[in-house]
Amino acid sequence: MLGPGWGAGKPASHPGAVTSPMVGTAYAAAEPGGTPFVRVGDTVKAGQTVLIIEAMKVMNPIKAPRGGTVVEILISDSQPVEFGEVLMIIE
Repeated sequence: MLGPGWGAGKPASHPGAVTSPMVGTAYAAAEPGGTPFVRVGDTVKAGQTVLIIEAMKVMNPIKAPRGGTVVEILISDSQPVEFGEVLMIIE
């Protein structure tokens, strides 16, 4: 659930939005069937890996830009993502 004043239809405007820096395929875990890097409700630290995006056969770790609690994950495992797409919300 998003905090007060943040409707589900406006995740890009949330100050805790984690966006994709590239086009690729997002993975929630380091290997198929593995434990996800983070789940809703997890507390993360700034710089912690929260996802991996594969682009041109290179695995790129996506790190939390700030510490906080993961309140929403907007993508599913192995989902194609676009540049600038909101991947998750950290409050």
